[in-house]
Order: sequence, then structure tokens, then C-alpha cells
Amino acid sequence: MQDLADLLPRVSRLSETAGQAILEIYRQDQIQVRDKADSSPLTEADLAAHHLILRGLQDLTPGIPVLSEECGGIPYSERQQWRQFWLVDPLDGTREFIGRNGQFTVNIALVEAGIPILGVVHAPALGLTYRAAQGLGAYKGKEPIRARPPAQAPLQVVASRSHRSPETEQFLERLRRRYGSLEVKSVGSALKFCLVAEGSAHLYPRFGPTLEWDTAAAHCIVEQAGGSVTNLQGDPLRYNKPELHNPPFVAAAEGVTQLWQELVP
Repeated sequence: MQDLADLLPRVSRLSETAGQAILEIYRQDQIQVRDKADSSPLTEADLAAHHLILRGLQDLTPGIPVLSEECGGIPYSERQQWRQFWLVDPLDGTREFIGRNGQFTVNIALVEAGIPILGVVHAPALGLTYRAAQGLGAYKGKEPIRARPPAQAPLQVVASRSHRSPETEQFLERLRRRYGSLEVKSVGSALKFCLVAEGSAHLYPRFGPTLEWDTAAAHCIVEQAGGSVTNLQGDPLRYNKPELHNPPFVAAAEGVTQLWQELVP
């Protein structure tokens, strides 16, 4: 297998190719939508990006299996044998895609022993690509990024645009009571993590449901930028669990973990 420094630009290009396929459908007058079994929306763009990325990763690393949102039914009895695998959300933020607000992404992660060691998050409509790999740092385009907001800035929090839960609202209210000055920005898809990774936000709390492919790529980017993505007990999220749902978590910029841990019941 190629080393991470060789893989990262190739996976970045693959994400951008998938993004172009998504944009072709995004620019159509009408977007056809149907419901999956869990009532979440599915579009032609989800499937087009899935098949393109699947073929691309199989060509790039033939021996490494792929787990994608659109083929997420692979049983754990098979998955538990995987030392490495690709974890993919071909179109994260389908509701944002349907709503045409541009805040949707292509997420591709390489996971090894439960840890995301490479991650790419591409936002086709915004022309942005975030990427990172273990030991190589994190980048927005060609520029290195750091999860280090300005010291004088008020507390900046990003929250889900489409999936804001009562628990999240309660957590934000506890933050307001404790820190007073609090700015909350609603953002779609994995871009919430990326704002933490680039130092534009201190925290991204998520108490509503997510799945492993929603978070792995951006998790890698936050960690390689110096931040953290942990459950409410402070343990890093892990991947390829028997059940693919994530626990509640908080993505935090460098050095701000104490801002939130004492506010969790």
C-alpha cells in the first residue's frame, strides 16, 4: 500500500471528481428525492458519488475494503476482520443539497485499528477541500490549518443546521450561563468540524444521532489540526464498532476541552 503522503493528494482528487458529479445534478432544475428505509433522503447524486468513489478507491488500494453510507449493511462478522478500511459518506448533508444552500460535503476516511488516519472533506459548491493525514498535519486547500481560535475572540460554537436536538440546546444554554458571550453558527454537514479545525470555532457539540461515516474524515482533520473529537467522557471516538452509530460527542479546538467537560451532566 502507498504511504499516506502519496495517498492524500490522490484521495483529495477523487473527492473533487465525485464533487463534480454531484454538482452536475445539483445544477439541474429538479432534484429527484426518495426516502431510504430510515426515512432519510436519497438522491441521484448520493448514488453517483458512491459508485465513483467506490471504483476509485478499489483502483487506488485494491486490497482495502470500503464501507460507504450507501452500502452500510456489511455485517460486523465480516467487518471485524478488517485492520484497515475506507469509510465514506459520498454526500454528507443531503438535506443541505436538496435545500441548495451549498453546505454539503464528500467525506472519505482511511481507518486503521479504529482510528481515522487520513481524512478528506470536500465541499463541491463552496470549492473547498480540507484534508489531513496522521503525521502530515491538516490543510484547507494548500494552506496548513490549526484548531486554535484567537484568544480574544468570544466563545464560538457551531451546531447542526438540520439536526439540532433538545440536548444540544440545553448544552448551549449552560455554555451561555457560564461564559456569557457566546456566538452560535448553524452549519450543515462535516463543515462544522472543519470550522473547529481551521480555528474559526471553539466547539462543535453533537448530541443527536450520527453514524461513523458522518464523522471519520473530519475527525482526522480536527485531530491533525491539534483539536479533539471525544465522547462526553473525554475518550476519542472509535470506528468499525459492531453498531455503527456514534455516541454523543464534542469536537473541540486546541486547549479548550475544559470549557465544556464540566457542563455535561
